[in-house]
Amino acid sequence: MNKVFPGAKEALDSIVFDGMVIMSGGFGLCGIPENLIQAIRDSQVKDLTVISNNCGVDDFGLGVLLQSRQIRKMVSSYVGENSEFERQFLSGELELEFNPQGTLAERIRAGGAGIPAFFTKTGYGTLVAEGKETREFGGEMHVMELGLHADLSIVKAWKGDSLGNLIYRDSARNFNPMMATAGDITVAEVEELVEPGGLEPNQVQTPGIFVQRIFQGKKYEKRIERLTTRPKE
Repeated sequence: MNKVFPGAKEALDSIVFDGMVIMSGGFGLCGIPENLIQAIRDSQVKDLTVISNNCGVDDFGLGVLLQSRQIRKMVSSYVGENSEFERQFLSGELELEFNPQGTLAERIRAGGAGIPAFFTKTGYGTLVAEGKETREFGGEMHVMELGLHADLSIVKAWKGDSLGNLIYRDSARNFNPMMATAGDITVAEVEELVEPGGLEPNQVQTPGIFVQRIFQGKKYEKRIERLTTRPKE
């Protein structure tokens, strides 16, 4: 089975549709699948539910899908860097399922591992727990959270091979490895694509069995949300 595609558009052909659930890797703007996000915007699919730690910034990352009104619902942990997100949410145009960050990560991991639900102390007694089952363990109350799964997972890695094995670099690892396991189809974009044998096996963080399509991305901006520096002494 050939997993290699020439680019993001081709890698998404025939697998995107209106109303689908998409997991998108990244933390802030670090390790986001820049090429795939742009290709999803160009595909004009709509009514998307997007599972991601955050939603980019106004003009970059997942923020471009907000601008084009393609996202109906976000399942997120942090949304504070995007003024368009704020506007759409407060006006009722965008639905939000808010999660503590650790809970979001575990929900994704659980979905990839085939675990339907788990209990956590985080969020008990707050708005996060409203409408959810609670149970006592060891004298403390816990909230039941459901595992998350997606129709499509889009991830970004530093290196990959044509079999779909992936290596992430530094903090760009973030949500990408767990999301790669939790989609019906996982599409990976990589900065460098090599042939089988071109990766050190002990460094592989996502085995190729989880990746159905892969391509080498182009023109990575790798923006920083807020660059703070101090004056030279």
